[in-house]
Amino acid sequence: MPEISQDKFESENPAMAMHTGAITSFDSIRGRTNSTEKGALALRSRANSSGRLKNVSFPPKIQRLSSCVSENDFESYMEGIHMQEPSWVDDRELAHRIFVNRSLHLENIKFYGFDMDYTLAEYKSPQYERLGFDLVKERMVSIGYPQEIREFEYDPSFPVRGLWFDTHYGNLLKVDAYGNILVCVHGFKFLKHYQVYELYPNKFLTLDESRVYVLNTLFNLPETYLLACLVDFFTNSPQYTETPKGVKCGELFMSFESIFQDVRSAVDWVHDKGNLKNCTTENFDEYVKKDERLPMFLTRLRQSGAKTFLLTNSDYTFTNNIMTYLFDFPHGPRPEDPHRSWKTYFDIIVVDARKPLFFGEGTILRQVDTNTGALKVGIHTGPFQKDHVYSGGSCDVFTEFIGAKGKDVLYVGDHIFGDILKSKKIRGWRTFLIIPELVRELHVWTDRCQLFDELQTLDVELGDMYKNLDSSTTEKPDISKLRSAIRDVTHKMDMSYGMMGSLFRSGSRQTFFSSQVVRYADLYAATHLNLIYYPFSYMFRAPAMLLPHESTVAHEQRFVMEAPLPRSRKFNNAPSADDAPVAYNSHVMKVR
Repeated sequence: MPEISQDKFESENPAMAMHTGAITSFDSIRGRTNSTEKGALALRSRANSSGRLKNVSFPPKIQRLSSCVSENDFESYMEGIHMQEPSWVDDRELAHRIFVNRSLHLENIKFYGFDMDYTLAEYKSPQYERLGFDLVKERMVSIGYPQEIREFEYDPSFPVRGLWFDTHYGNLLKVDAYGNILVCVHGFKFLKHYQVYELYPNKFLTLDESRVYVLNTLFNLPETYLLACLVDFFTNSPQYTETPKGVKCGELFMSFESIFQDVRSAVDWVHDKGNLKNCTTENFDEYVKKDERLPMFLTRLRQSGAKTFLLTNSDYTFTNNIMTYLFDFPHGPRPEDPHRSWKTYFDIIVVDARKPLFFGEGTILRQVDTNTGALKVGIHTGPFQKDHVYSGGSCDVFTEFIGAKGKDVLYVGDHIFGDILKSKKIRGWRTFLIIPELVRELHVWTDRCQLFDELQTLDVELGDMYKNLDSSTTEKPDISKLRSAIRDVTHKMDMSYGMMGSLFRSGSRQTFFSSQVVRYADLYAATHLNLIYYPFSYMFRAPAMLLPHESTVAHEQRFVMEAPLPRSRKFNNAPSADDAPVAYNSHVMKVR
């Protein structure tokens, strides 16, 4: 487990949400709607003839707009709210796509680094999470928890990555980039708005290491569900009485914080000393995915002139077992090539890296005896040698030995904190985040697109309710029905993903996990093997980053600034030429 928690790091370095063209708030529709309708000229024909907006399904409100705005305004309007197809379209299948937060030219990458767990070795879901869940609950019983815990069964539809666990109140929280609470669950009870406000003023919580634990990894999924099970069990058991911060049974008090600490200890024990690794290696076919494209992919990388390295926190014995299985084919990179050891596909192999400590002070770099798995005596001080395996070390020593600069390295991993955040923040490595859940996310995004269209339509109608109203208005429009409709559609959208909703959003609001992906991952995809479908000279180009004043304002609109009233105490009824409105258009200031 990380020596430096993500909670502490993020509290010292608060996340700055990145507002990109690819992830634009639906709130931007309101401002653009009103300003565009003022243009009120004509046609949709240019949008269709240009080919840039073909095959786009427009919500009813936007269809109405298309008949009353200028052709320039309409196309710019659609670009502003990102409902059109982009100016260029990646024709690759969605399952093969790699998505871009920051532009990256593969031609400049000299070193490709890979994590092992959930990256090169993708564990089968939910089988692997269920295995971890069962082992942890057995450990909990062994340390004194009730036997009834054995009856818990893992439900993959409930947990999602990126949740916060509030150890004070025992709640699982889905929050946005700034700590605003989107969803609050106590056990399996979803709290209503007024209940959330009672616990969290302003529905807000600061990311405080002493109180909040971020469940950000795929290994955290069983832990997330077990925490919900335990809170639900103890708060609903007739033997226990619930208090604001725990439960009581006679003279015995058990805080939610102590329950969390016991679960954390049990999870660490299962991973470090328990049977998780043994169960995995004894049942590879059941728990680990195997893809014959892997040898071919790594060979192509090296043939392109780049070097490859493996950097994992796992020990050598487990790493060797997993990697031997992943490369256990009767042939090599091609069907006509002979079989090769997995070690031959990497220029450098480092185990026991202890990320994220590796990216900071690090540990002693030692050699591994590949015959016994034991560490050789002494510190390794020379350059890395092929066919050798190393343990520990630090990023400083590592980059010095391989002769790399930060931006020469593209590191591929699944851990937003241990792999991506620290390597990006501290060392400037280029980063490629693996998000297996993206397969499900894209399926829902495309299959339930009518819900997203409906939400956008409702947002436009909400903006219409305030049209032509200003600070002199005393009557408030009745938006209760619209707000209720927006809540209903948001709920339907969330339930399409699972009980806790999408990994990336709640309705039109981005989650904490989503903000971290945007901030720290240069690239992201469902699997590292998607690189197969791109040439190694490919230029990944990030979408335009638009702020609300850019995404909601058409370039063809004229900005008119009214001159302020004179500060003189004497007022002249006839305005002078200096008081005339000033218009800005195409970077030219004109006085009407």
